[in-house]
Parts: sequence; structure tokens; C-alpha cells
Amino acid sequence: MDVDITERTFDFATRIVQLCQVLDENPGTPRTLANQLLRSGTSIGANVEEAQAAQSKPDFISKLSISCKEARETLYWLRLLIATGIMPETKLVSLKNEANELVAILTTIIKNSRA
Repeated sequence: MDVDITERTFDFATRIVQLCQVLDENPGTPRTLANQLLRSGTSIGANVEEAQAAQSKPDFISKLSISCKEARETLYWLRLLIATGIMPETKLVSLKNEANELVAILTTIIKNSRA
């Protein structure tokens, strides 16, 4: 597996943690959404790491598929934060772009692994 994806997902998770720390300062909905975002946003890299120790090609594909699903879920939470006005889009555009790129990269790796 490309080292780049492991580093990118780790860096992405770091940024998600920092965003969630900010969201967690506010009670109610922002804190609840932060918990959801934290779970999905950090799970991407965790599953990429697990895929590196996969016991088989199907196991590898399964772990990366979970990563891809978590990246899509993360995009959902980021969009929701913007749509509800909890966070301005200008502060989240970079994270949204990276999440979209991670989905594309993971999808490509999965497709190539199946071939």
C-alpha cells in the first residue's frame, strides 16, 4: 500500500480531532455532531492501518472499503455542520476537499485490488 495514503489519513484524523475539540466547547448539538465526526473521521486512518496487516486480499479490500464508507460518512457530517450554520463553509472547505480526495483514492485502490 502507498505510504502516502497512511500519512494522509493520519493527518486528516489529526485535523478532525482539532475540529472536534473546537466543536466540543459548545454544549448541545455541536458536541453531539463532534462525537459522530470524531468516530468517522478517525476511523478512516485506523482501517487503512489495519489493511496493511490484512490476512488476505479480501480482508485488505474489506478494511479499505470500511475506510471509504467512513470517509463518505465524514463528508456527511462536515456538510451538516455547514448546512446548519454550526461552522462556516470557509473553515471546512479544506477538510471537505481532503475527504473527497480520500474517497477517490480509496475507491481506486479497492478497484485495483479487485482486478
